[in-house]
Amino acid sequence: MCSSSPTAEAMAPAKEPKDLSNYSVAYFASGCFWCVEAIYESVRGVEEAISGYSGGTEKNPTYRQVGGGSTSHAEAVAVYYDPEVVDFRTLVKVFYGSQDPTTVNGQHPDYGPQYRSIIFYANAEERTIAEEEKAALEASGLYSEPIATEITAFTKFWEAEDYHQDYEKLNPGNPYVQKVSIPRLKRFQQKFPELLKEDH
Repeated sequence: MCSSSPTAEAMAPAKEPKDLSNYSVAYFASGCFWCVEAIYESVRGVEEAISGYSGGTEKNPTYRQVGGGSTSHAEAVAVYYDPEVVDFRTLVKVFYGSQDPTTVNGQHPDYGPQYRSIIFYANAEERTIAEEEKAALEASGLYSEPIATEITAFTKFWEAEDYHQDYEKLNPGNPYVQKVSIPRLKRFQQKFPELLKEDH
């Protein structure tokens, strides 16, 4: 489970709000949102990635509720991006290329439906792209197991508590970040160097 101490929660600074109104937004879930947020923020054309909760029906979910498996939500990220620099299809490729999409309800070492793999689509074009990329991956022979990713209509995104935002960046000494988040980010960066921002 993505976890942090009460001290870390109390000391975490609030994330400065940005004007993101000129950016497109896409929503993804693939395990711990600390990991997924850091991956997308390393991608050229992504202005911001925000950790939160989506895919469920409960209103105003909290980290304790979602992480404890008492809601139908998954840990998710909202990815704000410039479509002139990076398109939705590329973001889907990032999504698949930064996880094991055959894992049902989880990404190692986090398991449960709150960590399931989901692409949320906002329109018919995004749904088609998500389905095409999933079909291409299934036909590629890269995996011996079927792709477990859900492709689901987006309904609502609930932003996570402030201390979760930029968690990997702000808490490099956290044991989970050192053992799970940073290695996952580095695996992605080694796989897709052409997609990275210059400072990554």
